[in-house]
Amino acid sequence: MDTIATSGHFEEALERLHASGPEREGWLSNHAPMVVEALAAHGHAGAVHRWVDLYRDKLEDFPVRVAPVTDHNWRAALGDPRRITDWTDHYSRVLAARPWRSVLAEWWPRLLPGLYGGATHTVIRVGHAVRALEAGENAPRLTELAHALGYWAARHQPVTGVVPLPGAPTATAALDAVPAIEAGHLGFRNRLSAVRRLPAWADDVTDPETARERLTELVHAATHRYATHGHGEPTMLVHAATAPNAVLRTLGSLPRDQWVPSLRAAWTATAAVTAMYAPVEAVACAPSARLTREEVMERALAHGDEHVIKFTDTALDVGDDVAFAAARRAVEISPPLV
Repeated sequence: MDTIATSGHFEEALERLHASGPEREGWLSNHAPMVVEALAAHGHAGAVHRWVDLYRDKLEDFPVRVAPVTDHNWRAALGDPRRITDWTDHYSRVLAARPWRSVLAEWWPRLLPGLYGGATHTVIRVGHAVRALEAGENAPRLTELAHALGYWAARHQPVTGVVPLPGAPTATAALDAVPAIEAGHLGFRNRLSAVRRLPAWADDVTDPETARERLTELVHAATHRYATHGHGEPTMLVHAATAPNAVLRTLGSLPRDQWVPSLRAAWTATAAVTAMYAPVEAVACAPSARLTREEVMERALAHGDEHVIKFTDTALDVGDDVAFAAARRAVEISPPLV
């Protein structure tokens, strides 16, 4: 992965975007902060303003404030999307007073059970914000973490009542064993509520290093699977890979005792998205013909779609020919940004 450029373009883009809220039309996520981080991380900081100009019609203002979130009342505000601005204010105050890793370590286990909120964009945005801070700490990047955590807290959505099915030894086999939900459910939240059974996987892991290894395996398997299964729902199936990758890239900033529960939450998220959107049949997809890393991201940037760019970012983390073929597949089956 390339180091985020220090030209200031990335920070300027974040400052532009922080005038906007994390959602539009009452539910859809604002992907722009995640995209500009991905572009900057892979050497395209000079393109971020041009991309934001194309995306700007999808930006909306923050909702009005309701009441301050405090150390005493935060539980009552958790999962209340009306409190997005209140939560963002709260994390802005906390991050101004304490080191960001300390704040993350405190709030990660509180928020982790609800990473399905916002169709997993909440944890994905946090993962991008953490990667940027690990590359270099400054005020716009700290503000982005406050916005990301605020979005997650406001959209916090636990999933309960899922019956475990017999597992499989590998992440690939476990994803193959995920049963599809019944037909007829529309929208992420309705589909998520229809997830009732998921195979167990890596549920015997207790060691932090093993948890990181298995999480890496999961990201690879989900990324590769998109090449052959992404046509089931080209946009939503991206999250089967980008959500666990957001967790993976955050592990190094977290206490080690949080790594095992992070693996388990990531698996459930990936398996749930697979159950909600995977097609009945796979299609063949040959690996790309020796594309370089630069060419893979250049194709995604030329296409412009926010999910394509973020999925390509994950494919570059995986870094093999099958992952690059999956990124090419995302370009082929996704509508471009216009």
